[in-house]
Amino acid sequence: MKNPDSEDSFDAEEDDSYDAVVVGSGYGGSVAACRMSIAGLKVCLLEKGRKWESKDFPTDTLRMISAVRIDNRNLGVSFGPNNALFQVHIEDDSLAATACGLGGGSLVNAGVMLPTPARARRDPRWPKPWEKDWDVYVGSASEMLRVQNIPFEFQNSKIMQQVIDHNEYEKNIHGNPMKLSMSFDIEEHLSESRKSLETSGNCLACGNCLSGCPYNAKNSTDKTYLISAIQAGCIIKTECEVQYVVRNNEEKDFKGRRSTRRWLVFLDEFDYITCDMVILSAGVFGTAKILFQSRLRGLSVSEKLGSGLSCNGNNVAYLDRSAAPLNAFGLNKNQFSNIPFRERPGPSISSSYTSSLGFTIQSAVIPTAYPCFIFKGITTYKWQYRNSLLLLDIIDRLKHFTTGSKHNQSAMVLNAMGYDESNGKLTFEKNTNKITFLPPHDPLLPKKIEAFQKIAKKIGGTLFMSRYRSTSVHLLGGCIVSTDVSSGVCNSEGQVFDRSSSSGVHSGLYICDASLIPCSVGINPCLTIAAAAEHVSKNLVENVTKYVRNFVGNKNYVQKRGFVSKFKTKKRCDKEVTTKEVMRGEIGGMPCAAYLKLRFDSLENSEKFRRNLRGEVGGYILCKGIETDKMYIVHGEVDLCKIDTKTPYTQYMHYHLLISASSGSRYVFEGRKIMNPYLVGLYAWRESTTLDVTLRKITNNIEENAINLKGKLRISFLELLKSAYALEGGSKYKFIFLLMQSLLTTYIMQTPRGSLISFAPTKFAREPYPNSTIHEIQTDEDCVIYCQHWICDYSQTELSQQKKLYPVLLINGYSTESYCLPTEPNDLVRTLLKQGRDVWLLKTRLDPSNNSSDILSIEDIGTTDIPAAMNMIKVFYGESESTKVHVVAHCVGGLAVHISLMGGHISAKHIASLSCTNSSMFFKLTASSSLKMRLPLVQMSMAIMGKNKTLPLLQTSNASFRHRLLKSIARLIPRYERCTCDECEVFSGIFGNTFWHENISESMHYWMNKENLPKLPMSAFPHLRRICNAGFIVDGKGNNSYVIHPERMAVPTLYISGGRAILVRTETSFLANKYMKLHQPGYRHERVVVDGFGHSDLLIGQKSDEKVFPHIQNHIELAEDEMSSFKKQREYNKYKKEALAWSCDPYEDGERFGSSVLPFITILLLVLIFMKLFFSC
Repeated sequence: MKNPDSEDSFDAEEDDSYDAVVVGSGYGGSVAACRMSIAGLKVCLLEKGRKWESKDFPTDTLRMISAVRIDNRNLGVSFGPNNALFQVHIEDDSLAATACGLGGGSLVNAGVMLPTPARARRDPRWPKPWEKDWDVYVGSASEMLRVQNIPFEFQNSKIMQQVIDHNEYEKNIHGNPMKLSMSFDIEEHLSESRKSLETSGNCLACGNCLSGCPYNAKNSTDKTYLISAIQAGCIIKTECEVQYVVRNNEEKDFKGRRSTRRWLVFLDEFDYITCDMVILSAGVFGTAKILFQSRLRGLSVSEKLGSGLSCNGNNVAYLDRSAAPLNAFGLNKNQFSNIPFRERPGPSISSSYTSSLGFTIQSAVIPTAYPCFIFKGITTYKWQYRNSLLLLDIIDRLKHFTTGSKHNQSAMVLNAMGYDESNGKLTFEKNTNKITFLPPHDPLLPKKIEAFQKIAKKIGGTLFMSRYRSTSVHLLGGCIVSTDVSSGVCNSEGQVFDRSSSSGVHSGLYICDASLIPCSVGINPCLTIAAAAEHVSKNLVENVTKYVRNFVGNKNYVQKRGFVSKFKTKKRCDKEVTTKEVMRGEIGGMPCAAYLKLRFDSLENSEKFRRNLRGEVGGYILCKGIETDKMYIVHGEVDLCKIDTKTPYTQYMHYHLLISASSGSRYVFEGRKIMNPYLVGLYAWRESTTLDVTLRKITNNIEENAINLKGKLRISFLELLKSAYALEGGSKYKFIFLLMQSLLTTYIMQTPRGSLISFAPTKFAREPYPNSTIHEIQTDEDCVIYCQHWICDYSQTELSQQKKLYPVLLINGYSTESYCLPTEPNDLVRTLLKQGRDVWLLKTRLDPSNNSSDILSIEDIGTTDIPAAMNMIKVFYGESESTKVHVVAHCVGGLAVHISLMGGHISAKHIASLSCTNSSMFFKLTASSSLKMRLPLVQMSMAIMGKNKTLPLLQTSNASFRHRLLKSIARLIPRYERCTCDECEVFSGIFGNTFWHENISESMHYWMNKENLPKLPMSAFPHLRRICNAGFIVDGKGNNSYVIHPERMAVPTLYISGGRAILVRTETSFLANKYMKLHQPGYRHERVVVDGFGHSDLLIGQKSDEKVFPHIQNHIELAEDEMSSFKKQREYNKYKKEALAWSCDPYEDGERFGSSVLPFITILLLVLIFMKLFFSC
């Protein structure tokens, strides 16, 4: 029959959001969950262990062994299930035992409920606020746990009564009868509040309490507090271990769900629950571990975390082969009918004796499931020798097989508790993620051992003493209460101290279990822990209710009966695919390594395969140049097939990680692998294994220098094999298939995913462009060119009319428009007009709107077009020596203006400043573009075109057979980025890619290809080819006639390159800047490399106004400053010439296209030659 309080499973993908999350279900967590649920709050309790029914507890040795996990740090081994009922920790000379299950330690303890001794409450470390209503809290806890007196003395208690020296020991506490949280059938009445609780079974006096009551008689927290919590609506999730907690500083949680909750409780590296309050009640080891791991992820806690550990003075001994009828071995179910109730062993602990020296001794019944070899020699050593133990053990075994009797009734366990110095220490090993412990000093240990020996002498038998200095089953402290952060981890209300906050505490983070007890209590601490939890819960309920009412609001939460469920189901695990990935490289020039864990959720529908390649990322980043400790990933997303409609042929592998360091700093880690189908996947290996990364520090402090570093990480072939081997999950083969399918689609099939063609002009709102005037200019060669002029409206600028600024002349590249962009609200023309400057845009003979002659060169622009435009501007403003113009030129326009200056066609005295983007007197192409220029492709193109050297680009235009043939050939030429737009494909086939598609808007892409460039004049290509092959400006015949005149370049210069070179290398600006500083040191010369930009996207990109234009504006403004300090530095600058001559470009990454490109180009060349021969015939 299904438990009405249970559900099959819990899926972490549900939208889990709670007012409070309680971690742990022992005497602390169960109290907090109960009180908050009754107060009407939405509460979730998380428990590492499973839910144990009475029938599940071990009743034989084999089941007992399977319910134990041993972590032996001395041997370096761990074995047993992680969520085993018994957790045994062995380290150095110490042993600690804890319980794991829904109910915590209350499942397997003796249920002894003794009030806190006055000595403990007088300790200076004991919180004074607890004393105000302490007795009330003790009474409340006793009521809920249904504490009852033991009805009468059992045999074991009578023996202890006879051998104890009553002059030295006092029975129980002040002689009060022993109380247990158990149900005895002779109890006369129950209060009204108890009648509403589920009725437990009755104690059968079997003595198996310490292995879990198999007869449902123990009033453990899962049958008391948690039953009430479930009835009030608490949701309990078992078999999920909380790892750490993270403050939620965003309005949305990491998965995009809107959340105003303050805390994220992580169950593993991927799954978490959101809440406003977190109550840590995972026990001494569990709570400390959560806080240690949270501190590594930026949670600011006290340096005293782990201090104040107390083992409650525990020590254990085992007495065997006594002649006295101890009757201290548990009974199995077959023995009840033969033994009357009063002659049974009774509860595990039924008497307690406190010494005047300050320690307490209790005798305990050994459960029938406990293996005797644990107590005989493995964890103990013999103190008394009577006979050969080996021979007696053999005799015992023979009796067991012949009579069915498992053990004789002449053995028992002795347990001592007392007041240690509570100076133990918990530490956290970062490499193993495990807690280590050092027990406190116990000054009474010799006295306890002596007491054991006295009892053994009186009773007789062999005494086995613990091999360990401390054998603790009552751990306390580690996150102790204190008045301030310098001496403790939390205050008396359980609020965790925050070293970095002005309030002094973390809002909504509490501790409510044994770990906050600041000192040993000398007796069984169950009732003490429950009473402290009642105190914390009272204030906790008030704080949570107030916060929810004021900040969360009334959400009309309907309170229903709660339930118990497991965290994960096997079905979900089968659908997951997990693996590991290790990448190494550098960020900001510093060594860096990323150790990642990836999880992908596989879907049934293979048509949505890209969703199958999206997953979550855990792990950590190690970069000791930034943070000395590991930077842990608190949230990470990965998409192995990310698609951008701007680049439909390109596949991206995108990583977005939020990482946190122990220093409290948070960083955003963005990584991207870019895979383009260039040369049929020739660079597939390099692209798919190289991650371009950006690391940005999150800060709200304006004065703090923001970290924004870039670098590359790579995965080696060996690490890639390890990642493939580490793949786990039922869908791993499907995952591999989908990943290979995506790579095949990208590199081999070259199938576009999405298209830019769907964008239409009506989808984009274009702002009215400023009015302008078109000036017609007659050159010396009787060629007509045009110059578009915008006059600044000073009433719309911040400048007064008295401050007249120099105008700006803009010179485009080869035919394409770069400055006057109707689709972009902040193009360079508008930007300069807002600055208060007149703007002139030169439309050279290469501009598609001009009817240029069939024979022209770039030299013609430099020798005639630019001088004619300069003369017209001088006439417009009045010919005088003071008339100056700022010149901004791009690509071919930059080459032409250098020809004008260095050829003496215009005077530098009329140039206020010169700014060039991806051009200068030098022109260095990328390897692929350079190879294309060195091959006779230009001559072949000119031959194919015939006399008409103007190529119509629009797909709808009428074109001759020659033009159609050239366009067909252009479409076949490899380029790094492909596009679904035919005009863009033809243009990039001729020039190569001139921009990165992701940098420009869809409207810009449409306007540029469909409206701006209907035709392409190609007659200047032969001269351009000579310049490209030479690497610097030359005349029409290829002679070096210009660079030899540096004296004519007496102007301030700014050279800008794109950091992500696509056509022109950054060396172009580097050499030019170096050239100018060497030959014209008296002027200011700057060089800027803008990361992420290519060629023309420097001017037409969506973010050009943010990343590029400010450099141009700043250069222009500085050039007009009359107080130039550079003239004073001429003498100093001459000593820098030698250093400049040695320097190299720091932006050159050294990557070149290898010789493997040549075979492909050769084949393509043969195809083109064949076409030409066929056409000639």
